Order: sequence, then structure tokens, then C-alpha cells
Amino acid sequence: MRNIVVDTGPLIALFDGSDQFHEQAKHFLQSSSGLLHSNLAVITETVYMLDFSAQAQRDFLTWAGQALIIDRDTAHDIPRILQVLSKYADLPADFADASLVALCERLNTQLVASVDKDFSIYRSNSKKPFTNLFFS
Repeated sequence: MRNIVVDTGPLIALFDGSDQFHEQAKHFLQSSSGLLHSNLAVITETVYMLDFSAQAQRDFLTWAGQALIIDRDTAHDIPRILQVLSKYADLPADFADASLVALCERLNTQLVASVDKDFSIYRSNSKKPFTNLFFS
């Protein structure tokens, strides 16, 4: 089964009915075939962005604990994250995005789900582009 790394945007959209990508997030998750991976940086960002509703935060965390494979090895990726942050300083890349690039490399996948256009710019350490399944 293929691995798909999920960024913050689709997760916020899924739990915020007023988000412009809400319907697309629901469709993506219903039609997605693969294992959905993320990490604690993304989980933290998502909970922070859902701060308009304690219920949405709880619903998200409950769902994430069942639907996502939450990577716990981000700390080991710090050297690679620093490289990504440096390489894409002009964007600027943020910690969560850089940590997802490193996660993709460890999982040997180019498949991501993100509302960010930055993932069309980022490249893995093997210079391969990422495929953003959220917009396909």
C-alpha cells in the first residue's frame, strides 16, 4: 500500500466547515487509497489553527489517533530539517513543511496531501518532485 504524507491544510479543512477546502478535504479522504502519515509538528499546527473550537480540536485529535500514522521520529530528522530550511529560506519553508520533506524521504514516498503550493517547489534529497494528491 502506498504512503501519503499529510500536511496541516487538509486536516484543518476537514474539521473547519467554513474552510475553502472543506469539501475537497472530505472528498480526498473518502477517495484516498493509501496509508496516511503525518507527524507531531503537523498535529500541533492543526490543533492550534482549530483554536476557534475546543470541540473541533478534540474531534480532530480523536480522528487523527485512528486515521493517521503519526510519526514519532522527527527529532532524528533535525539535521535534514535544517538543510531543507536553509535551502528554501527564500520561501520561507517552515518547520512543519521541512519535517514532512524529511518524513517523505524516510518513507521513500513522493506523495503528499497539502493545500500549500510550496510542495510543488520542494524536492527530496534525490531531487525528485513531490506529487500533491490533494489537488489531483
